[in-house]
Amino acid sequence: MIEKHTCNNGLRIVLENIPAVRSVTIGIWVLTGSRNETTENNGISHFLEHMFFKGTKTRSAQDIAEAFDSIGGQVNAFTSKEYTCFYARVLDTHKDYALEILADMFFHSSFDEEEMEREKKVVLEEIKMYEDTPDDIVHDLLAKASYGEHPLGYPILGTEEHLKTFKPETLRNYMKECYTPENIVISVAGNTDTSFIRKVESYFGHFQSKNQQTNMLKPTFLANNIVRNKDTEQAHLCLGYDGLPIGNSNVYSLIIMNNVLGGSMSSRLFQEVREKQGLAYAVFSYHSSFLDNGLLTIYAGTGKDQLPVLQDTIYQTVDQLIKSGLTDKELNNSKEQLKGNLMLSLESTNSRMSRNGRNELLLHRHRTLDEMIQEIDAVNHESIHNVITKTFKQTSSKALIAPQEAN
Repeated sequence: MIEKHTCNNGLRIVLENIPAVRSVTIGIWVLTGSRNETTENNGISHFLEHMFFKGTKTRSAQDIAEAFDSIGGQVNAFTSKEYTCFYARVLDTHKDYALEILADMFFHSSFDEEEMEREKKVVLEEIKMYEDTPDDIVHDLLAKASYGEHPLGYPILGTEEHLKTFKPETLRNYMKECYTPENIVISVAGNTDTSFIRKVESYFGHFQSKNQQTNMLKPTFLANNIVRNKDTEQAHLCLGYDGLPIGNSNVYSLIIMNNVLGGSMSSRLFQEVREKQGLAYAVFSYHSSFLDNGLLTIYAGTGKDQLPVLQDTIYQTVDQLIKSGLTDKELNNSKEQLKGNLMLSLESTNSRMSRNGRNELLLHRHRTLDEMIQEIDAVNHESIHNVITKTFKQTSSKALIAPQEAN
């Protein structure tokens, strides 16, 4: 049972009591990410996430780290295209202490200038590490090829050029603009009761901020190609197709279709590209849902001499899917796999906190497990045909990282 409470300032709290466990996970979800940035401040959402851990008015960065280590807790954060999350997982006896530290980090981070300069070096190394991982960076290039100058095409980490311009006041101004109560959800899951909602509200239920955000511009899917030459052993290929937004009624049909295409070891791409032809070690597909659109991505990496054969094989596999759809066996197996993955994902307080926080932040609603299973069971060949037709009706976008001679 998920309990929801909206504070007077508009901030939402969701709590799921799981009495069978001894842990509690608390997450602060903020509806802001690289999509909310501009060409001038790209990367600020991610950098701000880092700076929350670098000290408050009363705690140093080391104090924060030691506070969680001393209670055997885990604390972390991540930034995506549309949201940022800070979370802690602790024993149920330490939940009040963890909440107090998270609130201190959220409201009282000092953004010390010396700490900022040190952390810029850390993030720069993160960017360099990412650049040295072509099978990661090619996905950023695909976003750029798919969305062009729209913020969904921006890299989450930003660039060295932008990173150098950030000042303490830059971070504070961005917080004033985007970290507003209406944009924040506190998600709690674990061994705690509804009385903890009042404790959360005592920290987060009263701050005010003027909501200055403008309406987000809906992106247009672009079938662009981006090729980057890099001294790599493999060619890394990504293809992108226009997908579905989060909450769309056909999302489960698309997820099941993707699962058959390249989402599992028994998928058509894995079996054809890797098992039958030995063209790649890694080949897969996945779907990303955003607030108002989505992107279906196919990735594979192969030796530069095999790139033309790999591309042809992927396109042939997609064409066969368009022509024949799914078999009864594929449809039924994929449904059962999806239901199994769904149920297994609910076995930790961290995964439940994440599911509830994301659903509340993006959808403002929660479905029971039975409701989700009913939606999965309702997927049929007709709904699969509809999403195949929509998804593959236009040319794909393409991103490629490869040695010069492989292009």
